[in-house]
Amino acid sequence: MLLPVLDWLLGQMGCCPQGEWFEPRPFVDPPRTLADRICRALEMFPCDVIFVHRDAERQPPRERHEEIREAARAAPAGNAYVYVVPVRMTEAWFLFDEAAIRRAAGVPDGRVSLDLPAVAKLETLPDPKRILHEALRTASGLSGRRLSRFKAMRAKHRLAEILADYSPLRVLPAFQELEADIAEFVAGGRPGVRLSPTS
Repeated sequence: MLLPVLDWLLGQMGCCPQGEWFEPRPFVDPPRTLADRICRALEMFPCDVIFVHRDAERQPPRERHEEIREAARAAPAGNAYVYVVPVRMTEAWFLFDEAAIRRAAGVPDGRVSLDLPAVAKLETLPDPKRILHEALRTASGLSGRRLSRFKAMRAKHRLAEILADYSPLRVLPAFQELEADIAEFVAGGRPGVRLSPTS
């Protein structure tokens, strides 16, 4: 879900991103630690910058940053990396556009209330994944057996592709930090840290 967000942010800075999403689970022998996942991603997808995603969930974002920094020390030198640490869960960043949620649910002209939280409060939600799934189910207008067959996960990924403007998220501190780190990389600075054994 985060790839369209990163593409949008890079596009805002004049870049033409060609991003790849690294998913370790399909491997016969998947990398288990974060350090192993970073190394495997860099082996498979040589890149100018790697975005390392960890949801903060119940931990302070700084603890996730330190976790990423420690894992990055095992990675090859010469690659910049940027933290991607939404507060709580990634889904919080997809609750801001009611029309897009209705389209993702397959009922763009729906009128049932979705009762979405205010954008400024998205990072304080205790369970944004549940809220997003419920909003998509509600927007579908389905009930009973048909609702039980509704694929909220599929609709959620469709939502990420439908959204064309993530600027409303600029009121959120975690999103502001991500945008600032990407801007620093684009400008030739050092976002977060460099991937090197001495970092």
